Amino acid sequence: MINLPSAKSGKNALEVAIAAAEKAGGILLDHFGSKIQVKHKGKGNLVTDVDILSEKFILEFLQNEYPDFSILSEESNSSASLTDCAWIVDPLDGTNNYTFGIPFFCVNIALVKDGDILLGVTYDPVRRELFHAEKGRGAYLNESPIQVSRESSLQSSLVGLDLGYSHERGEEMLQIVNRLWGQVHCLRLMGSSSLGLAYVACGRVSLYFHRYLFPWDIASGLLLIREAGGEVTDWQGRPASFRDTELIASNNQLHREFLAQFGQEQKPG
Repeated sequence: MINLPSAKSGKNALEVAIAAAEKAGGILLDHFGSKIQVKHKGKGNLVTDVDILSEKFILEFLQNEYPDFSILSEESNSSASLTDCAWIVDPLDGTNNYTFGIPFFCVNIALVKDGDILLGVTYDPVRRELFHAEKGRGAYLNESPIQVSRESSLQSSLVGLDLGYSHERGEEMLQIVNRLWGQVHCLRLMGSSSLGLAYVACGRVSLYFHRYLFPWDIASGLLLIREAGGEVTDWQGRPASFRDTELIASNNQLHREFLAQFGQEQKPG
């Protein structure tokens, strides 16, 4: 890990992030399928008491190990300023799936320094799949190296997407879906943008796109895909950062094909 101190426990930062994600994933599993309290933050945007439990654990765990690092987190620290080193946390990505009993959700933890993503962890507790990456050291699923799909044409590709919570952006996405239908092997609404990105990194999904995102949705996935040999940009082809709200993620060839058809035409106003 680049110029980072060890945690109070003596672990390195990646080990700390993995431990936090796995333990938080256990919390999610313990409550999955049980009666939970749900609040509506907006149309289609839910928060549950389990989100809060998971986040509380992660924040306390990270603060104990690295008390000088700031934390940006979805539920309680969504507007926190980022200092020199900062954790970006989503305690439960795929809350709608989780709430309705669909076993497709995850925990996200990333570490950034001066805007640069140093490590990313995406943990699916249902399948016990741990996606993780360090900058310059490759991407892994559990202990196995991963790489993005080698598909060379959209026609033979499984393409993933999510609509998000913006009606306007959702309508734009549906227009794209309407045009894509028949031009790809199949389409999937993932229900978890973080797992959508992780699945691009390991080659299960050939291309993923979205237009309504937050830092905690994508920080880990950006690094996973780049370390797995993929490309992630905004809709004008500029390299995406964790502050971007929209992205296209794939291998280089599919990315160029998709961007040529939809990138400039769908440029935000």
